[in-house]
Amino acid sequence: MESLAFGDQLAGTVRALMARGHGILAADESDATIGSRFRALEIESTPENRRRYRQMLFGTPGLADHISGVILFDETIRQGADDGRTFVQFLRDLDITPGIKVDRGTTPLAGAPGEKVSEGLDGLRGRLEEYRELGARFAKWRAVISVGDGRPSRYALEANAHVLARYARLCQEAGIVPVVEPEVLMDGDHSLEQAFDATEATLAHVFAALRDQGVTLELMLLKPNMVVPGLKAARQATVPEVAEATVRCFRRVVPAAVPGVVFLSGGQPAERATAHLNAMNRITGGQPWALGFSFARALQDPAMAAWRGETKNVPDAQRALHHRAKLNGAARDGQYTPEMEDAERLAPITR
Repeated sequence: MESLAFGDQLAGTVRALMARGHGILAADESDATIGSRFRALEIESTPENRRRYRQMLFGTPGLADHISGVILFDETIRQGADDGRTFVQFLRDLDITPGIKVDRGTTPLAGAPGEKVSEGLDGLRGRLEEYRELGARFAKWRAVISVGDGRPSRYALEANAHVLARYARLCQEAGIVPVVEPEVLMDGDHSLEQAFDATEATLAHVFAALRDQGVTLELMLLKPNMVVPGLKAARQATVPEVAEATVRCFRRVVPAAVPGVVFLSGGQPAERATAHLNAMNRITGGQPWALGFSFARALQDPAMAAWRGETKNVPDAQRALHHRAKLNGAARDGQYTPEMEDAERLAPITR
């Protein structure tokens, strides 16, 4: 392993993020993305409302019992709580590790109709240095892969893998743990088998590029999709089928050196994402990597729907977030059962 100036710190961040029974809350939606979700609930998307919303999330009693890290957006890492603390300090005081989204979204990939590549490498070294000064200790970069009508093309796989690897190398040099997120999208009518093939090809290209760029695999995390059929597929897979396909796919292409896999939810219903994670962690024999979660909508949607921009709704919204975090923490250890959904839903938050 190549020696890195921040090697010990990076290893410590990885250990903190992958703590047993814990996962990552992705609260890094762009202004446009959170704006669309706010509008659906008739909440005005202003900087102050976005700040209030994220303060509500981070201030959930007992959040640190199940959440080890939070991914912030550029706006949020510069904001703070009502008591004057920055959100970075707020999270640190809870023993939650702050992270930051650093890609700048996707753009159509020239010469590849229907496929995209992520932007944001220009100036990334300087931005990473600033984010580290602001307190971020890990970062996330998302690439999206489409399935169907000849997609994904080899060209798109190589382009996105190269960008992810360059980002990861720059992160490690800056003392920031890279969370590498290649997402095979659920949009479309592709089958479980097609999702498997696209995910296998995507991850194979990503890890080849990571090796080419000299990324230290032990000091990164992978944030992939689960292997699931398209939302419009004629046949939807069962929970055991998704768990088996995902683990089998990853055993083929994800090196054992990678310390943790933190799945994205990708638009799955919250309870379904939890069930899939749980089923993977119950597969006999164990895996070479810890299997955790880095969910956005599968953690936030119930809380946002309960909050609706109203201060009076904060307790109910926080209870909803705590509920999902607790159940995903149980799934992280293979201890979730569907009966917990109702049994835990109205349980008081103890701290």
